[in-house]
Amino acid sequence: MSIETIVLAVGTEDDERIERLADEIVAVAEPADAEVVLTHVFDEEEFDETRAKLGFEAGSETATPDAVAERHAATRKLSKALAAAGVRHSVRGAVGDLAAEVVETAEGLGADRVVVGGRRRSPTGKAVFGSVAQEVMLSAPCPVTFVRESAS
Repeated sequence: MSIETIVLAVGTEDDERIERLADEIVAVAEPADAEVVLTHVFDEEEFDETRAKLGFEAGSETATPDAVAERHAATRKLSKALAAAGVRHSVRGAVGDLAAEVVETAEGLGADRVVVGGRRRSPTGKAVFGSVAQEVMLSAPCPVTFVRESAS
């Protein structure tokens, strides 16, 4: 099976693993000449805060989730790394439930792979707090690669 489309879930907490995410994406996308869709999902509060921090006016036609995602620091860093490696990519933004939006994007694009980042957690931590990455892995319509942040 060839990989044509990869959805890379990008979140605010991914600052800690930008390099690892970029390395993983390049390793998977480059040989296949795949298109990578950087998908940054905001919850409502984070979207409003980020939009304001970036200087977008509330209710402005230019303050779309795509535009805010394109200017978000984590997304810009990943985009720069992928461009430097010659990997074709685009940026999408969404507001809503993180796991559901990533899965919906993957389904809508007919993605061949989803890549998500996360941190190591105890079984109790997963049970009590849930895990967006775990929810994506269980619900995605294609294989999911989990990229863990480096051990400190």
